[in-house]
Amino acid sequence: MRRLLALVAALLALRLRPALATDPYAFFDWDVSYVTAAPLGVKQQVIGVNGKFPGPVVNVTTNWNVVVNVLNDLDEPLLITWNGIQHRKNCWQDGVLGTNCPIPSGWNWTYEFQVKDQIGSFFYFPSTGLQRAAGGFGGIVVNNRDVIAVPFGRPDGDITILIGDWYSKNHTDLRKMLDKGKDLGIPDGVLINGKGPYRYNDSLVPAGIEYETFNVHPGRTYRIRVHNVGSSTSLNFRIQGHNLLLVETEGSYTTQQNYTNLDIHVGQSYSFLVTTDQNASSDYYVVASARQVSNESLWHHVTGVAVLRYSNSGGPASGPLPDPPQDQNDRSFSMNQARSVRWNLSAGAARPNPQGSFRYSAINVTQAYLLRSTAPVWIAGRRRATLNGLSYARPETPLRLADAYGVHGVYTLDFPERPPPASGGAPPRVARAIINGTYRGFMELIFQNNDTRMQSYHMDGYAFFVVGMDYGEWDEDSRGTYNKGDGVARSTIQVYPGAWAAVLVSLDNVGVWNVRSQNLDSWYLGQEVYVRVVNPEDSGNKTEVAIPRNALYCGQLHKYQKEQTPHHKMGVSAAARRSSSAARWLVSAALLLAGSFVLAL
Repeated sequence: MRRLLALVAALLALRLRPALATDPYAFFDWDVSYVTAAPLGVKQQVIGVNGKFPGPVVNVTTNWNVVVNVLNDLDEPLLITWNGIQHRKNCWQDGVLGTNCPIPSGWNWTYEFQVKDQIGSFFYFPSTGLQRAAGGFGGIVVNNRDVIAVPFGRPDGDITILIGDWYSKNHTDLRKMLDKGKDLGIPDGVLINGKGPYRYNDSLVPAGIEYETFNVHPGRTYRIRVHNVGSSTSLNFRIQGHNLLLVETEGSYTTQQNYTNLDIHVGQSYSFLVTTDQNASSDYYVVASARQVSNESLWHHVTGVAVLRYSNSGGPASGPLPDPPQDQNDRSFSMNQARSVRWNLSAGAARPNPQGSFRYSAINVTQAYLLRSTAPVWIAGRRRATLNGLSYARPETPLRLADAYGVHGVYTLDFPERPPPASGGAPPRVARAIINGTYRGFMELIFQNNDTRMQSYHMDGYAFFVVGMDYGEWDEDSRGTYNKGDGVARSTIQVYPGAWAAVLVSLDNVGVWNVRSQNLDSWYLGQEVYVRVVNPEDSGNKTEVAIPRNALYCGQLHKYQKEQTPHHKMGVSAAARRSSSAARWLVSAALLLAGSFVLAL
């Protein structure tokens, strides 16, 4: 009741913001709690949003303002991050520990951000303590405004598909394993939209597992948005008998190419057009299977299988699954496939001007960082993951909050531009060194993966241009191989074992932004850094919004925090539900007063 009445107040307050009147607001009210589920046949504790696993799809349009009121009904702190949403001028809403204090158990906190000048396919997830391994994730769809042309016809439907490896252990048990210096090991399976595999093989899939079914009509075209929300496994995605026409990835329209399958790495998002042009004698398999793994024979069970069912289907799917690429470990095939994903230079995106009007190759690089990762190492008795020999130590006081209040000593600005020499260099250490980015500079980031397994890396606050990748050690001559014309702009890049990937990014978004391994175990063990971008000439919040009035305070700034009475919703009484219903009526009344709002409670 109290939360909904607060939402009414927010609606009425927002009505008094004439400068934003042309940009609609979408309101969401989320209770994030534990839910009992058995996606692989074993009951376990997963994280749901409003009792659902996975969480709801956030469906908005370019420039809309998004307000998400989150009640943390878990028994530990919580943050939600918005993978690929750039939060222009507003890192306060990014939902990672470098910018936000976590929401204490039983408390609620309201995110408010604008999807400024963005379109495309993204997802959200809980960002702390391996919680994504337990769920809490869901899709984000940012639609084009009606006045902006889309480079393909209007689809007959829009389907979000969340794929990811899965462990039957709770995330708290996985944390304990990492804290003890152990590997997480081979996952127990792959989920598709939170459900286990269709029983395509009686010896590999036990009876009684619930699987996902995508119901379609023949002769139509659907936009399918696929996100790898898993912990650490690259997955090959395919639909039996159907082509995947790639049209967009992480907010950029791509050149349109047909694939029979595509490797989707941890943290990546793609959208395809799929035409239902096959006969309907039976259902079709939808498959997500492990890629780029060692000892392939041990990974057969790490396969997610759903069903594509035509409305006139003649029967269930049967027989063998559609083949993955011929060689499970053919990294040249996978890398060439990745290189084939190119920017559509002639299409507009969030704005009417073509994407290709931004000519990144004509801009001089002002800063360059070579970030080398290796297999985890032991530092002071603990197993840690590093970049350039440094393992990031998470602060008690968020970096951006420390800056705002003049708290010194929380971090240093001396992250090394190059890794230490392979021999004779400084030993690995734990530090809180971050990158001092130059506002309106142009940065080159080279990710060098000297580990023996796949990695993928993400940068908050930006889309970067993927200009090169190859096997071996990167050197200065590698720049001669860069794509200088149509490297796609995205926010997560895969880096193959023993290989490098290079990206370019224009530092035009003020804030403190996370660069991290998307592999949850590497991230948890310290493989991340932050890029601090400050406009030295801004004294009036023109290039960065002010600290939100509802900011949470922790660490050295805890004294500023007003206590909140925990108000878990578990075990809500009938009277409380009636009060909630009355409050929703008040919200509806407020909507009539407030104008252009969308409410999703």
